[in-house]
Amino acid sequence: MNDTEVHQLLGAYLLGGLEPAEAAAFEQHLSSCAECRQELDELASLPALLDALPVPDAVALTAAVAAARERALAVPEPVPVPRRLLDELAARRRKVRRRWFAAVGAVAAACLVLGFLAGPLLNQPAKPDASYSVQASNGLQVTVGLVKKTWGTELAVDGRSLPIDGTFSLWVKDRDGGEDRACAWTATPSGKVKITGATPVQLASIASVEMRNGQQQTLAVIAVPDG
Repeated sequence: MNDTEVHQLLGAYLLGGLEPAEAAAFEQHLSSCAECRQELDELASLPALLDALPVPDAVALTAAVAAARERALAVPEPVPVPRRLLDELAARRRKVRRRWFAAVGAVAAACLVLGFLAGPLLNQPAKPDASYSVQASNGLQVTVGLVKKTWGTELAVDGRSLPIDGTFSLWVKDRDGGEDRACAWTATPSGKVKITGATPVQLASIASVEMRNGQQQTLAVIAVPDG
């Protein structure tokens, strides 16, 4: 890896995006390159600034930085000029290029990290409109979160201390006496389960939610208050 390639690792190094071997190579380069050490100091506050940005703003900043870099590199060289000035200009342009590569690399890496971290937040389930829990005498615990939908009701089931073998199902009873199976699952070795079910019964019409085993025996009943 030549010096130019090592210089271009600065942005990724700043945000911890290098593989161990690349990071070691860059740190060795830093020990003998005052210019890279100075650039690293100048960009040291960039991660904190990016952390404060929402993901869309960070992406927009990436585009702005890249556009500015293109403008900086597109400035025509004056002709004719003495050779000494040409050499000085070339050196300055190389320095600008390295700094823009570092900045663009840092912002791009930060956007990837922010996007990765934001992914789970964007995919979180909807907050329940109502939540009810029951604990049986044998220790079995079931919590059901109910979410209103235009087509009915979504049920988020969180069970603990459940039997560790067999199959189970969750049934929704409406206030007119009808019932509908919302979901079913197989026992887990830990006795824990998190599963999402659905029923066409509207939340306001649900009278109770029952957990049953494979023999259709009722293991727990959660009553839903009217209104």
